[in-house]
Amino acid sequence: MYFFMISVIVGLLAGCNSIHDRGNYWVDDSHAALGNEPRVNFLIFHYTAEDEANSLTVLTGENVSVHYLINPLPDKVSGKPIVLQLVPEDRRAWHAGASFWRGRMNLNDTSVGIELVNPGYHKVGTERRWEPYTEAQIALLMALSDDIIKRNQIKPENVLGHSDISPQRKVDPGPLFPWQKLAQAGIGAWPDAERVSHYLSIRQLENTTDIAALQNNLNRYGYQISLSGVLDDETRRVVKAFQMHFRQANYSGMPDAETLAILDALLEKYRS
Repeated sequence: MYFFMISVIVGLLAGCNSIHDRGNYWVDDSHAALGNEPRVNFLIFHYTAEDEANSLTVLTGENVSVHYLINPLPDKVSGKPIVLQLVPEDRRAWHAGASFWRGRMNLNDTSVGIELVNPGYHKVGTERRWEPYTEAQIALLMALSDDIIKRNQIKPENVLGHSDISPQRKVDPGPLFPWQKLAQAGIGAWPDAERVSHYLSIRQLENTTDIAALQNNLNRYGYQISLSGVLDDETRRVVKAFQMHFRQANYSGMPDAETLAILDALLEKYRS
């Protein structure tokens, strides 16, 4: 009778969805805490600044790594493109480095990183000539990103470039990265054009830029920036990172009326 009762209890436990057998013990997960969130909160894009062979060598070494690598012309199987997964999503990759976004630091712990094989830029005199991404790369990036975002419930404003989270030392994925195209496909944040126009009509009436207010707004949106009230080199690098993401026609690092209006529209849409 004793063994019969034990068998019945075990059977009942096994049939309950909240009780799980882990070999030497049972786990009851019926008491879920409200204080939780997905472990992956950010999706970060990079370019490798290397060719395919060197990119793979570097990113499979001991010092730098990333979750996914996309070649300019991805191989295909049965007509479908192949993305290279170098690190499982549930493990930390070393792609973000010293980083910050919306109060979070060390984003390696909470992000998925995607590298696109792209040389970045080369210099012609003092000018940087940026290299475009291929259509095949971007198409595969969009499919991969959409999947990652949906599985991890990543917010649009947390889809970022390396330059957003490390503006003092990084410029990738650069001003040719198609942020607006991705946003139109539901990948990442983008301001509404009519709201930008609304705020631009207001900003154009201002004679000077309140740098302290600009710094505060950039910080509110997510960037790490000192609230010094001075348009110093640090502030200009953050403004440039913002412009390379949201106003690629002019990324001088100088805060003009259009830059301020775009920031106003983004704050209204994602931080209100």
